[in-house]
Amino acid sequence: MTNKPDRSGPCILAGFALAAMIACTTPSASAHEANKRVADANALATSDSTSRPQPQSTRRSVARAEKGPYYVDFRARTAASWGHAFVWYGKTSEKAVEVAGLTPAGDTLAYVLGHVTFVPSETGASYGDLDPEYLTASYRVYLNEADAKRVFAYIKKKQANSPVWNAETMNCTGFIGDIAEYMGLEVPNRWQRPENFVNRLKEINGGRQMVRLSAE
Repeated sequence: MTNKPDRSGPCILAGFALAAMIACTTPSASAHEANKRVADANALATSDSTSRPQPQSTRRSVARAEKGPYYVDFRARTAASWGHAFVWYGKTSEKAVEVAGLTPAGDTLAYVLGHVTFVPSETGASYGDLDPEYLTASYRVYLNEADAKRVFAYIKKKQANSPVWNAETMNCTGFIGDIAEYMGLEVPNRWQRPENFVNRLKEINGGRQMVRLSAE
């Protein structure tokens, strides 16, 4: 798969549809591929703690308590021309991550058809979601345990109730935008490149790291 984004223009333009049949596709990862790449994901999931000098133990404990023990990481990665937005979520003390995103199920044809109609979707990890080298944007938000249970349940519900994909109306940025909105975050215009969407999401929320949900 080509991993360099083509920034010359959106691949959804009708004139580029056939030319992008090979370049724009983002096939879903098999369970075997996802398992094979979990080591890379594990390494990146803990990059915050390994890439910076460690503070004093008392200060580290306070920072961890303020951030919360769970997280949702809004992410964007390269694809041949447009990119893909998705979320990682899990517990900060664990290396394993869960992945949720909205992609067309199948091969290049499904991707192309999805620009003019609705096609079946997949909502788990797609090829490249677990590779740090493909990452273009990331915004991690932390949650306490009670809020994490609600958010994680909402993510799984969205996965179970998102049977179709369409480039214009039911796409990856809309999918993670709904998650951000549920968490009480301000959500930018969803019809933009995934990388721009995630960066803008972080910007309009002031880079806040801790989210507390309102009472049910």
